[in-house]
Amino acid sequence: MSTPLVTLLNACLGEARSGELMQLMHIPEVFHKGINPDPDQNLVSRAELAFALNMLLFRDLLERVPEGKAYTQDTLATGGRVFFDHGAVRTVALPRCGALPGGEECLTRVLAPLGYRLNEIYPLPRLKMTGRSYVHDDLPEEMPQFFVSELHVDRFSPAFQKAAERVVADSVDPLDAIHHDLLNTLAAERALPWRDALALLTAMFRCFDRQHGTPALADYEILQAESQEMAWISTEGNAFNHVTDRVPNVEQLRDEQEQLGRSIKPNVEVAARGSVRQTAYRAAQVERVFRSEQGCVLRRVPGSFYEFISRDRVDHAQEGKKLDLGFDSGNATAIFQMTAAEAVG
Repeated sequence: MSTPLVTLLNACLGEARSGELMQLMHIPEVFHKGINPDPDQNLVSRAELAFALNMLLFRDLLERVPEGKAYTQDTLATGGRVFFDHGAVRTVALPRCGALPGGEECLTRVLAPLGYRLNEIYPLPRLKMTGRSYVHDDLPEEMPQFFVSELHVDRFSPAFQKAAERVVADSVDPLDAIHHDLLNTLAAERALPWRDALALLTAMFRCFDRQHGTPALADYEILQAESQEMAWISTEGNAFNHVTDRVPNVEQLRDEQEQLGRSIKPNVEVAARGSVRQTAYRAAQVERVFRSEQGCVLRRVPGSFYEFISRDRVDHAQEGKKLDLGFDSGNATAIFQMTAAEAVG
């Protein structure tokens, strides 16, 4: 019998692609049986809905990052599975971004009803950003986290601020009144009927995309001069900046990927406390359209990337050893450089 997770993925991707994704990714054991709050109703729990969204977003990034896709194909070919640790998203801290709420609210309004809560805050002063991690209440160690960053436009020059405002001014909102009603129901009931869950899933998926129109090349160049991160947002919007695979030994993996000739970051970023270690491929180069006085022009710019992380178990007072689910501001700042025009090691 199909579980709610499988039926949602089948409806979105078709059985063949859904099956490939289920085979590739680590699926928490509880989802193989299904979590039904009421056996007499065809309900989808918030955790199942959240995991389905994460799987769709993971697959979407693989279609945009060839090295990430190649790595996952290698993993599948050797009988391994990818453990999706977290996805990262960038937002713009303005009062409004067109029809969207400003900053991280454009995404947290979705994450909270799905069962995510704020875990930690990470100042990123060199980037003039703030990062926040969101962990799932139901399955904190097995559900992917979201790392949502806000870029503080008001900390840049007046010219930069005006360019950023112009870029996001025509942003549209993928959620309508019906979707907001479903989110409210999900927050209160922690589950939705299957058809409502599917309708909400497709709308939530659209939230992780670029919501504004084609940026002007002149604005892009103003933004790039002061912030590679805002320049990236101007072309990619709220799409996943990267997804991260939790692996046992990131240093060993780095060496293996170097031998394969992939663009792995040679330096492993180690958190100050030593229990979290990260590296990544350089961002994929993508072609994007810009507006100019001469008409539309095409430019190659940094897109998204694929990251790797190792986490240790550490002592937590009387709770014993627990997986370190935290991040590190220094690690995040270094990893974000993978989407710079010239990525560094």
